[in-house]
Amino acid sequence: MTSTVDHPRFARVWSRLMRHEPPKIRKARAELVAGLHGRVLEIGAGTGSMFDHYPATVDEVVAIEPEALLAAEATAAAAARPADARPAIVVRPEPIEALAGEEERFDAVVCSLVLCSVPDPDRALRVAATLLRPGGELRYYEHVAAEGPLGGLQRAVDATFWPRAFGGCHTHRDTASAIARAGFEPVRHRDLRIAPRWTPVPIAPMILGSARRPA
Repeated sequence: MTSTVDHPRFARVWSRLMRHEPPKIRKARAELVAGLHGRVLEIGAGTGSMFDHYPATVDEVVAIEPEALLAAEATAAAAARPADARPAIVVRPEPIEALAGEEERFDAVVCSLVLCSVPDPDRALRVAATLLRPGGELRYYEHVAAEGPLGGLQRAVDATFWPRAFGGCHTHRDTASAIARAGFEPVRHRDLRIAPRWTPVPIAPMILGSARRPA
């Protein structure tokens, strides 16, 4: 299936940002996938910035990316890895919804800075759950809804320019609740921030955590 997402301006900006990713985010990405094994489905590969963080205990990563320019970059990043590098990485230029009904089973699903931009996070997470083996793990690193004045700012930017400017991103999503609604349990995470609390940055509140598909 070909890409169903076309955000070329955002893709070019995102590509530049990923080449200068802050150490704090790189550290969180490494923690996100630590200890994984077997086959992994990565939702929203972007430029392939997660690829070098996967441990050698992972045999294969199937990385899906629906934005055409980003999928091309991720494909190039996978091809540039040494032939004997672990894990093997396959990039598929399609959205998670395109995998609905497939019988593949993965040991883990990884979501990194992507659930903010999928059109229907509830559906995306339900599809992810069906692709996990029973007892399989969802790992997630996402920015989430805030309370108080920052939450009000998030709602305001989501209703105006932010989704159009940033590839469909919505800053005020209660991602942890969406994960629970999809049937994952228990949903556990810790709170992180990519900016000081006093700064009005809509994407500052982050969570990094895991949940499981019931066995």
